[in-house]
Order: sequence, then C-alpha cells, then structure tokens
Amino acid sequence: MNPLNETQTSAAYIRVPGSSISNTRRWAVMWLLFIASIINYLDRSAISFALPLISHDLHLGPESKGVLLSSFFWSYTLMQVPIGLIADRLNLLWVYAGAFALWSLAQGLTGLAGSLMVLILLRIVLGLGEAIYLPGGTKIVSLLFGRSERGLPSGFFDSGTRFGLVVGGVGIPWLLVRFGWRDAFVLVGILGLLWLVPWFMAFPSKLAKIRQKEARESGGRAPARFRLVHFDRNLLGVCLGFFCFDYFWYLMLTWLPDYLYEARHLSIIKAGFFSAMPYAVFGVCQPLGGWIADRLIRRGWEETRTRKMMITIGFIFGLLMIPAALTQSATTAVALIVGAGFVGLSTANQLVIVQSCAPHEEVGVWTGFLNFAGNIGGVTAPLITGFLIAWTGSFVSAFILGPALLVSGSLAYWFIVGKLGSSQHVPAGEIGR
Repeated sequence: MNPLNETQTSAAYIRVPGSSISNTRRWAVMWLLFIASIINYLDRSAISFALPLISHDLHLGPESKGVLLSSFFWSYTLMQVPIGLIADRLNLLWVYAGAFALWSLAQGLTGLAGSLMVLILLRIVLGLGEAIYLPGGTKIVSLLFGRSERGLPSGFFDSGTRFGLVVGGVGIPWLLVRFGWRDAFVLVGILGLLWLVPWFMAFPSKLAKIRQKEARESGGRAPARFRLVHFDRNLLGVCLGFFCFDYFWYLMLTWLPDYLYEARHLSIIKAGFFSAMPYAVFGVCQPLGGWIADRLIRRGWEETRTRKMMITIGFIFGLLMIPAALTQSATTAVALIVGAGFVGLSTANQLVIVQSCAPHEEVGVWTGFLNFAGNIGGVTAPLITGFLIAWTGSFVSAFILGPALLVSGSLAYWFIVGKLGSSQHVPAGEIGR
C-alpha cells in the first residue's frame, strides 16, 4: 500500500460542523441511531419470520409471498432521494422522530390486517417511514466525525440493522408461537415508540442550528451542484456497487427464514434461530470492517485502496452462499451461510466512500441515491427469487444469482469509483479516460 500523501492527510482530518460537540454526546447519538437501526430492521424483517403463518392464514403462494416481501421496498426505494434532500435541508431531530413514529405505527397496524392488499398497503407505509435510517444516519455521522474517524461510527450505527435481525430471529418466532402473528406485530410496533423519549433528550441542539444556518445560506434551495449530481462518476460507481451488495443482502433478509423452513425443513423456531446467526456475524463485522480500515489509514495506508480492499474481502465471503445452495447437508448449508455473513466487513467502508466522495452539504442526498440504487435490489430480489422458486421448484438458482452479483459490485468499486478525497465530480461519460 502507498502511504497517504499530504493532501489526503489534511482532507482526512478536516474539522466538521459538529466537532465542538463532546465525544460523550456524539456517541450517545450513535448509540441511539444503533438502537433505532435495531428497531428498524426488527420491524421490517418481522414479516419474513411470520411469513409461514401469514401465508397459511391468507393462502399465499410463492408469487404472492414475493410480492408481499417486495412491497416494502416500493416506497422505501422511491423515498431515498427525497429523504436525502430533506436530511440535508431540515432539522434532523424532527425529521428522524417523525419518520420513526410513522413506521412504528404502520408496524403495529399490520397485526390488524385482514387481507393481502391491506398488508401490502401497510408495508408501503412502513417503507415510507423507515427510509430515513440510512440517509439520516449517514448525514449525522458526517456532521459529527472527520473522515479518518467515520468508519467505526458508520459501521456501528448501521450494524444495528443486523442485530435487529438477531433480536428478531430469536424474539419474533417466540412471540409468534406465544401470541400469534397478529398480536406480535401490535406489540412490537407499540414498544418501539419508547425510543423517541431518549432521542429528544440526547440530540444536540447545535446540529439543528447547523441545519437552519445551511438552509438560510442557500436561500432554501438545493445546492447548484445537485443539478448535475446524477452524472457524477463516483456516484455512478457507488450506486452500481451498492445495488449488487443490496441485492445479495435482501435475498438473505427476505428469503432466508423461509428457505430454512421450506428447503431445509427446520421448524419456525429453528429457522429463526439459524437465520439470526449470519445476521449476527454480519452485525459484528460492520463496525469491525470500518475500524480496521480507519486504523490502517491512520497508520499511513492509502485511503482509497484500503476502503476498496475491505469491500472486496467482504464480498468474497458472500460467495459462500453458492456452495450453501448446492450442498445436500443442512448443517453444511447453515455453516456456509453463517460464513457468508462476513460480507458485513464491506458495509462501513461503502458508507464512508460515499461520504468521502460527496460534497459535505450533499451527503444526505448522495446517500439517498446510494440507497435508492441499493433498494432496487430490495425490490427485485424478493420478486425474482419468488418467481425463480415457482419456475424451478428450487432455491438453488436464486441463491447463486445473488452472490454472483457481488463480483460485479466489486468491479464497480475498483474501476468506476475514483480516488477518495479529491472532491472530483467527473462526468460519467469520462470513465476510463
């Protein structure tokens, strides 16, 4: 690895608007974002754990299950760019709180749904609220931490999503067996609202003032550069890479419990437990991958290659899903799927790359574009998987397609995304020149 040059070093240690906020307060906010991410993914993934019971009650086939699993991502995906703009322009204290309340209410009302169409509608509302988590959280990290510090907090707050799946994998099946799927959804939705109390107590008032100041300075308009942001080479690269990553991830998120139940013939309790294992590995690896990269960069490793290297290492682990789909042994399949959870080493570095490439005032909307592209995978992965299962009668082809896309994602990061920290905005048409 080449050492960091002087320009990179000064950029990596540049002061951020929230640098005057105490470290204790900064990490209190990170812990709250971590907990919010746990709740976020527990709420969105509960449908996957409850799917066998819901499909039995409502007589859903593979195609209908695929549509139900996909419906959340219709609104979630379309909201990414608008919510990114909102995160860049408005008070994140109220934006995040309002979105959180909306998704918690939608989660609770799911337990009252009496038909597939009502379930789909509530999943759409859930997606509208949950859209804030990544653009909002990433924007807050960029305000509180300098570039050489962002790997750990980025990975940490987002790792809550995977721990949400661990909590869901253990807790949701128990609630389903104990109370039934309807009462389980109502209970989870109501309890989630308690998070709002510490959020209003801990969020720094200085960040709200920063948002108001930036809005006044730009006259309430989006920065001029945003008009061309969709032509940026780096944005194109991270969007392609994140699409491939998220297709793989949402395949695991939406279909893994049903796969273990249907294809590997595990009980609902065991399917939930063994689904939680790769999610736990994934969650631990998220801050770990960011911390390793941060540490190497501070020791003099070149930032761009270090971030991309960690992404590639994580993606290689994701390929273990292919032999997992092909083996005849359920035990071997579970072990390989758990190993695939090491793909989480890539996540924090993907989030830091978008923060490093974006103009500071546009981190929210860039993250919105990133997550919009990624969640096209969230829309397509459940649908394509459902139709592949119906067409082939097997999960094998679907579980090969998802990991195979990770290869394309790695190539996008290496050959489309340029050097970090150069503040370059190269038109996509100049790629390869």
